[in-house]
Amino acid sequence: MDFITVSQQSAITFITMNRPALHNAFNDQMIAEMTSAFLDAGRDSSCRVVVLQSEGKHFSAGADLNWMKNMAGLTREENRADAMRLAELMYTVYTLPKMVIAHVKGASYGGALGLICACDVAFAERDATFCLSEVKIGLAPAVISPYVIEAMGMRNARRFMLSAEVFDAQLATALGVVHEVCDAMEVESRIRDYAAAATQNGPNAVQQCKQLIQSIGHDKIGAHTSSVTADLIAELRVSEEGQEGLTAFLQKRIPSWRSGQNQSEAQ
Repeated sequence: MDFITVSQQSAITFITMNRPALHNAFNDQMIAEMTSAFLDAGRDSSCRVVVLQSEGKHFSAGADLNWMKNMAGLTREENRADAMRLAELMYTVYTLPKMVIAHVKGASYGGALGLICACDVAFAERDATFCLSEVKIGLAPAVISPYVIEAMGMRNARRFMLSAEVFDAQLATALGVVHEVCDAMEVESRIRDYAAAATQNGPNAVQQCKQLIQSIGHDKIGAHTSSVTADLIAELRVSEEGQEGLTAFLQKRIPSWRSGQNQSEAQ
């Protein structure tokens, strides 16, 4: 891969955007490489958590200018096909059966902000800035809009999509785009500790939680949600992982999936 790197430490996979000279701007190749890397991580049973990060000063400046120039010369059908590849990346991250954590620093503009919103958890360095800048060049943040709207809410999305104003990490936290702001010297260790703790959770339970949130998160509470959630907990209680987890809890031992942890650490 030319524009990203992938590494693994224990059960944590690190996917790193690696175009620092161009502020990690997206083009079609980088989008394809990231999609492939996330799909591989999703299939890898040794991976429990994915951390999305970047080389250089910035998380990502959004779309690569040369890529945008090329898109301007394509037909509507060709542009739609290209947009669908970005949509595939966003949906792959959003539905990945593993926790996805974003490490955000510097600027996150346009599609990069959508990518952050597609992640499950986002940690930002204190000097990080954000912008939905598309309207400044006569476009809209269309493909990323479902993830942005879900993260910050419709009212806030109206403000920042329509104004293209830049906002800081503190406001991003208040909006729900970012979960925690850290000093630059501390953020890597904070993310590694957080990710390491998350790897100790039941992998099937994590996958089912993500699917549950996505399937009923916008549903009206009622008979349907009661039925769906009762079905899920019943299935999990009798599943192999659920049985092992419950038995380990009652026997005051660590469950089998925590192979890297000893008895004393778990209690």
